[in-house]
Amino acid sequence: MAKAVIKLKKVLGVAFGISIIVGSTIGAGILRTPGSIAALLPNKPLILCCWLLTGLYILLCASSYAELTSMMPKAGGAFNYIRRAFGNYVGFAAGWFDYILNVGAPSFFCVVLGEYTGLLFPQVQAYGKLIGIGYLTFFTLLNLPGIKSGSTTQNITSVLKVILLLILVAGCFFAKPVQIQRLSTEQTTVFSGALVIAFFRAMQLILSTYDGWMAVSFFAEEDENPGKNIPRSYFIGAITIIILYLLINGAVLYVLPLSEVAKSPLAASAAAAVAFGRWSSTLINIIAIFSIMSILNAYMMIPSRILFGLSREGFFIKQGAMVNKGGTPYFALIICYVVTIIFILYNTYEQLFSLAAVMLTVVTAFSFASLLQLRKKEPGLYRPYRAWGYPYMTILALTVTVVLFIGFAISDLRSFLMVSVLFIVSYPFYVVITKLNGVKAEGL
Repeated sequence: MAKAVIKLKKVLGVAFGISIIVGSTIGAGILRTPGSIAALLPNKPLILCCWLLTGLYILLCASSYAELTSMMPKAGGAFNYIRRAFGNYVGFAAGWFDYILNVGAPSFFCVVLGEYTGLLFPQVQAYGKLIGIGYLTFFTLLNLPGIKSGSTTQNITSVLKVILLLILVAGCFFAKPVQIQRLSTEQTTVFSGALVIAFFRAMQLILSTYDGWMAVSFFAEEDENPGKNIPRSYFIGAITIIILYLLINGAVLYVLPLSEVAKSPLAASAAAAVAFGRWSSTLINIIAIFSIMSILNAYMMIPSRILFGLSREGFFIKQGAMVNKGGTPYFALIICYVVTIIFILYNTYEQLFSLAAVMLTVVTAFSFASLLQLRKKEPGLYRPYRAWGYPYMTILALTVTVVLFIGFAISDLRSFLMVSVLFIVSYPFYVVITKLNGVKAEGL
């Protein structure tokens, strides 16, 4: 008698969907980025406008993703839709791009956690990498027994992160703003080509702080009612992040002059110093640690779901699709753990991060294109949710993503060439692995 195959458990709901989006998106970047944006843009309303416009773009993207994810609630995210729309090889390449850009993230988070822990406890500063591996091991063991332990941890850490950030915001708004003589650049904004370039550069930086908004797509197969829960998770999660980002930036810009924000490499820390005095350094370190712990837990789950999905479709070794009784793809999780340790020890995540922006725009663009293709190719496919303003809003989202890709390719030609090479050399690997797994290989 054949042994029964254990599947992923359908136990997740809207609460987890929101917490995974918030948890995987909001990190230490929001504590640093306000200073970089203030150095580019000349006044406070323009800065807030830039954050709002980027947030609206994310909502636009979320609408298209909500249709795709609820239509095909399968583990692994975007490669499922891309594969169905454009065939096995394009889906294979998109899935591995998605895995590479996500599996590098935990190593970075672990190193940063080691650094912030060293700031709180100076006696352990020399053991940053070892502490980072300790965090990694802890969250791996936490997720290994099953999805319930991982999802509960995600819910708790995401809520704590939001509470700590709201404390920072409230402290800033209740504090007395720093008063200095205003600079002319804060009073008058002159429209020019340089300002337009600075505005788009600012949006590029802001987009990096929104990375993670599509995280719920990786867990769609584990949602108990994806048709209803997935769209709600996307929109509530995205709106929560937009509001928090506007509040944090508004608080920093309220309590500090624009010139001070622009000079600060950690603008939130400078604002906290005004609001909380001598406790500010400790508060910022605690906020950073909880923010990154929440992201680390999310990114221990995300790459393992992508690898699970790839394995199940025959795009990786079959063992990657093995699931334990608690609903964790444990073999894929262990592989991700080992890969992350290698990245930490050899600092490989730095090279991967330079490729991530290019890879992300490729995967996202193909996702939007797959929505357009599937509407034509399979119009009768059951769609519990339909994207706003289709096809115009989807085409707009696709166009913006392509423009971003072109911008990244021009500004970082080396990464563009490396991603192009990876795409080309992936084909022989695709042919070999699909042949071994009995999957029909398709041409380029």
